Amino acid sequence: MQFKLPFKGSQDEGVARIKQLLEEHRAQITEKAAVSKEEWNGNVLSFAFDLEGKHIEGTVTVRDNEFDVYAKLPLALRLFEGTIERMIEAEAKKMVL
Repeated sequence: MQFKLPFKGSQDEGVARIKQLLEEHRAQITEKAAVSKEEWNGNVLSFAFDLEGKHIEGTVTVRDNEFDVYAKLPLALRLFEGTIERMIEAEAKKMVL
């Protein structure tokens, strides 16, 4: 699954905002998912987690005015890719955009 999320701001502002959101919501995230990777390399966040027995991994690349999201979904979730993308976009708009 790959999609772009527009936002208003620079690359540095986007990285700072994602880091802040992860810290603010860490308790909620770990209640629902077992996070096995959260690693920054410049403007790229690499992540991996297990959710309800499903392993999901991917990256978020932060650019000026845009987040480029890539996630490798297990086969069972690929059927719901469009729904998952819309849910992520809706939540991102509430938090970041």
